[in-house]
Amino acid sequence: MISLRPFRPALDAPSLRTWVTSRAELMTWAGPSFSWPLDDAQLTAYAAEPGRHTWTAVTPTGDPVGHVSLAGTRLGRVLIAPQARGRGRGEALVSLAVSRAFDELGLPEITLGVWAHNAAAIRIYEKLGFRTQQVIKDVEEVDGVRWTAHQMRLARPHQ
Repeated sequence: MISLRPFRPALDAPSLRTWVTSRAELMTWAGPSFSWPLDDAQLTAYAAEPGRHTWTAVTPTGDPVGHVSLAGTRLGRVLIAPQARGRGRGEALVSLAVSRAFDELGLPEITLGVWAHNAAAIRIYEKLGFRTQQVIKDVEEVDGVRWTAHQMRLARPHQ
């Protein structure tokens, strides 16, 4: 069981930085919007972006185990701490963020981008109802390998 609380850079950035240990992991998590190595200044500026909602996923004891953000209708920066993976927390995190987006923020839809090789994330998104709208081939190059992205969408359920 996890819950979401606002991301607090002074408290949460040090943990988050330990979850991203390479340039490729940084690209997987955030696309090209951050530079390696990830640092607290970048995370503080990111959390302060106008219109961006940032959350930390925490256990009942308050331990941070994940991160997610929403900018406009765009869900992103989904990350589960390496030691917390494989326990359904990714699905729980995305589900909580989707609930916030639709129920609290009243968004009509949620969009996201995910790398084609991130099969575990794609499975979670599809299980929660997201559908691929577009595949963008070879959109980035990381360590000499071209990466393909899926652009996905979930419409607000009719009530």
